[in-house]
Amino acid sequence: MRYLALALQYRVGIILGLTLLISALVVPGFLGLTTLNLGLDRASTIGIIAIGLTVLLIAGQIDLSVGSVFALSGVVSIILQPQLGILPAAVVGILAGMLAGAVNGLLVVGLKVNSLVLTLATMLIFRSIAHWITDSQPVSGIDIMFSLKVSQTYLEIFSIRSALFLAAIVLLHVWLTRTIPGRNVFAVGSNAVAAKESGIASGRIIFLSFMFAGGMAGVAGVLQSLVTNTGSPVFGSELTVMVIAAVVVGGTRLEGGRGSALGTLGGVLTIGALTVAMEFQSVPAYIQQVVSGCILILLVVLDRTVHIRPGTGREPARAVQPITQGGGSA
Repeated sequence: MRYLALALQYRVGIILGLTLLISALVVPGFLGLTTLNLGLDRASTIGIIAIGLTVLLIAGQIDLSVGSVFALSGVVSIILQPQLGILPAAVVGILAGMLAGAVNGLLVVGLKVNSLVLTLATMLIFRSIAHWITDSQPVSGIDIMFSLKVSQTYLEIFSIRSALFLAAIVLLHVWLTRTIPGRNVFAVGSNAVAAKESGIASGRIIFLSFMFAGGMAGVAGVLQSLVTNTGSPVFGSELTVMVIAAVVVGGTRLEGGRGSALGTLGGVLTIGALTVAMEFQSVPAYIQQVVSGCILILLVVLDRTVHIRPGTGREPARAVQPITQGGGSA
């Protein structure tokens, strides 16, 4: 039983290792630099959104609209290029993502409604706005050469997108583990009422978490549109499930109060490797979605097993402990 508990506790690393091993056996040259560069770049799109969703899930909330925000931000960044230029339009696209996240946060906190239901509605609204401003047609950027520069590979493995993702993961890890505001996010996710009574502004943290999630979806959407030199209202239509699967694979609980940046990194790499391997094997997209869904179900069951098995995971109450270490002044 002890070894089973350890296996469940370190399941992220085990799942990632098994995924890489099986993929290397099935796909010739899978561990080559070209394939690794492709896989890491593809995973970074999921990963950048997953960074924002990790914070939000730790805070006990969820955002189903990130795929729509991804598309809307990309469309905004492309459609404004003739008027503003490429970089200013990209900034506006990211701000559009943050605004969408702020709308979600205001509605969830202000109306005190369930974030699952609320973001299901805004998912439809944001996607409809993207269709409206483009007349349901893809729009092209003004400079294809800029797109080629953005998609260049450095050190034979890193793209701008993947380097940004890895840097952001490191910063998120430091923020969650070394700062009082980061620890307060765990406290809010564990018990928002107790956190509020301890002096933590739970509503503000939830609002900022939604805004951060929207901003990261905006960054991912803008980068995708810059790389492809195209904005489309249908971009990201299947991203939400993949992002949630990656975050949950990384050990973040859907109920809130537990999660980590490094776990999300492992989850993103696992989903990315699995996706690339299936694409190399010409597995249909709908089968890939079935696999992702099954993985999500499996990991939720494993998470529940870890949660109820003594000694295999932290109790949610522990996440509130940093409140007594100065959290009330944050």
